[in-house]
Formats: sequence, C-alpha cells, structure tokens
Amino acid sequence: MSDFALSLAPDAAAVAQAWLQSLKAERRMSPKTLEAYARDFGQFAQFMAEHLGGAPGTAELSALTVSDFRAFLARRRTQGVESRTLARQLSGLRSFYRHAEKVGLFRNAALSAIRAPKLPHAVPKPVSPEKAATLVKADALALPDTPRWVLARDEAVLTLLYACGLRISEALALSPSQAGGGFLTITGKGNKTRIVPLLPVARAAVARYLDLCPFALAPKEPMFRGLKGGTLNARNIQMLVARLRGALGLPETATPHALRHSFASHLLAHGADLRVIQELLGHASLSTTQAYTEVNRAHLLEQYRKAHPRR
Repeated sequence: MSDFALSLAPDAAAVAQAWLQSLKAERRMSPKTLEAYARDFGQFAQFMAEHLGGAPGTAELSALTVSDFRAFLARRRTQGVESRTLARQLSGLRSFYRHAEKVGLFRNAALSAIRAPKLPHAVPKPVSPEKAATLVKADALALPDTPRWVLARDEAVLTLLYACGLRISEALALSPSQAGGGFLTITGKGNKTRIVPLLPVARAAVARYLDLCPFALAPKEPMFRGLKGGTLNARNIQMLVARLRGALGLPETATPHALRHSFASHLLAHGADLRVIQELLGHASLSTTQAYTEVNRAHLLEQYRKAHPRR
C-alpha cells in the first residue's frame, strides 16, 4: 500500500496512484526517484489530513489555498528538512497537480504562487589527481588478515568511480558480462543509457577482483559482493571512504561521489570537451555539467594567487 493511501480519500488516492504510474510510463523515472516522489507526496497527504481534520479528496485538494501549501512547507522546515528537499517536494506537488489538470479532473492555481526555496550555490568538490589515486588504492586500512579479494573489490569499485565517472549505484549494479569489454553500457538516472570507456586500469582492477572473488558469480548479476556473499551495499563503500579519509588526512568532502566529480574536473582540466563530459556523466542538461567549469576557474585563480609576484 502506498504511503498516501491511508491519508487520502479513495478518489484522491486513485489520482495520486495514476500520477505515479504516468511518471513511470511516460517519463521513465527510475524506481528510486518514484519512491522519493511517493514518499514526499505521502508526507504532504498526511499533513493535509491533520491540517484539514480528515482525509482530503479531490475536492479538498483542488480548494487548497496558498496558506495551506505554505503551512506544509513550514512544518517540513521545522522538522529540519533542507531547502533542496523542500524544492523537490514542491516540484513533486506541481507535477501531481499538472497531471490532475491534464486528465481533466481538477486544478489548483494557488500552487503557482508558491516560490521554491532558494538553493545554495553548490560547486562540485573534487580531490586532486594525487589524492584520488591514493584513495582509489583503498589499502590504507588493510590489516594482515584482510582477505585479498576484499582489498581487490574495494579498489575495483573506487577505480570505477574515478576512472569511469560512475555513481556508486551504477558501479555496484555492474555484472561480470558488462565488465568484459572495452566499454560499459550504463543505465543511470531517469533510465538514461550512456556508453563509457572502460580504461585499462579499471579493466585490470575488475579482472583482479573477479579472479580473487570466492563466490560464484552469475554473468548477469551484480558482481560486487559483501563478506557473506550478498550484493555489496552502497553504505559499505561510503563507510570505507569515510575511514580512508581519516587515515589519509583528506577533507570531509572526499566522498565516493567526489571521485565522480574528480573524473569530470580532471578531464576538463586536460582539455576534454564539455559536451563529451556531459555524455560520459549521463547528465540530461549541459548546465549541470557546466558546474565543473567553475571548479576549474577556482583552481586557476588559486594557482595564480600562489604564483604571481604581484599577488
């Protein structure tokens, strides 16, 4: 049962379910994105049920005022929700109401008067090539009894993040059959498919792990495994990098995703075309990729201030 099913009247719950189905079929949203939208809408529905004194139906949803929507956002803010999450929830609500209007059920003009919260200007924070290479080795915390296959696994995962610019979820979803050639076919956010070169260093790291892995791996199942043989969890890699960060004296910004940022920034610094980087990262919009030009400018200014005699 969906999160919102108990908080909405049946007619409104049916509209919400049809909306999510349309996002899946027409916009091809990933299961995780759909899960986030459903969770966000569930929180909205639960608040409105409390706010209005009963489960709202389509009539009540169409009659909500600017004050009602603002009350929901204010409640979420008091619960410690950040601006980026609030903006996503507002975007989801607008999508829901657009769907309801599109299929001729109801509309609500009040939502257009709500301004999205201002988001902080975030610039990607890559690590230097030297620090990235040290981090990828993943052996700074190795103990004498650490299994060799675990070290090889960790190095292979981190190498894929840095050498191929993958997200953690993308790296951990790879199967042995995908990693056998010179290119990876990756299905990323929004089910967008891209082709990424599998560099020799990454291919060698993966081959070393596959050679040492003690578990039987099906050709088309995820190849990275935990100690007991189950599929490796993203949290394991996040915790590994957090420990490596402390051992290597790296900043808090040195996360697994920072290796993806480093992939893009280092390519740009060495003259790669921005459109090519966009394709390699799987960004739907070039404006997302353009954030790395700011990183490059900041680095140039830093070097200029250090080296120029009239600084």
